[in-house]
Amino acid sequence: MKTEKAIFAAGCFWGVEGKFAKIGGVVATRVGYTGGHTKNPSYEDVCGNTTGHAEAVEVIFDPEKTSFETLLAAFFSIHDPTTPNRQGPDIGSQYRSAIFYLNEEQRKAVEHAKKFLEESNAFNSPIITEITPAKEFFEAESYHQKYYLRHPGVCR
Repeated sequence: MKTEKAIFAAGCFWGVEGKFAKIGGVVATRVGYTGGHTKNPSYEDVCGNTTGHAEAVEVIFDPEKTSFETLLAAFFSIHDPTTPNRQGPDIGSQYRSAIFYLNEEQRKAVEHAKKFLEESNAFNSPIITEITPAKEFFEAESYHQKYYLRHPGVCR
């Protein structure tokens, strides 16, 4: 099976991972940290808001069963892409809205989706989602992986 990868940040990675994992064609997910400047950060480092990293979800998907565009639609529907450095009660740059594209096709798809949503007035405020080339992805500690399965009431 041929797979592709996408990386999204949309607030606390526990719930975000759960949402992406339920999409047909998603083969695997893992949570971690990316977009910053600190090598091998810990959860505590990232929560200290000094690493520049976002809590992110790496999504591995089968392009024969789902598309990057489908994942983008899910991304924009599961969080508020107009709120800087905050999702719900979680505050800090590690909770920012961001898409870390892995190739030019993904970049173009993200720009197109953002433009479409802005022109259709899908949100009451401007979309501030960071669109940036992917950097190294640091896998989060094991107790964060698949957290949504162990704590379904916490991750809606």
